[in-house]
Amino acid sequence: MTIIVAGQIEVQPGQRQRFLDGSQMAMRLARETTGCEDFVVAADPLDEQRVNVFEVWRSRQALHDFRDAGPDDGLTALIVRARVREYEV
Repeated sequence: MTIIVAGQIEVQPGQRQRFLDGSQMAMRLARETTGCEDFVVAADPLDEQRVNVFEVWRSRQALHDFRDAGPDDGLTALIVRARVREYEV
């Protein structure tokens, strides 16, 4: 089983680059984590407040273990709205 996490995050006006910069450590840590096959947070090319999220995990347990141990980077304060879902394939 594979878990895909995908969606969009809307950040406060003018805060996208700060959000992206702050996401680099989480991306690096995730990619080094057992069970992570891919993890990316990227700027949307058309919407200056939108960030796209895409993750691939070998199991739901690996995903949740990472979420529970991941860094608390304070980025949640920059989020206006998140539309991110988990898909089991």
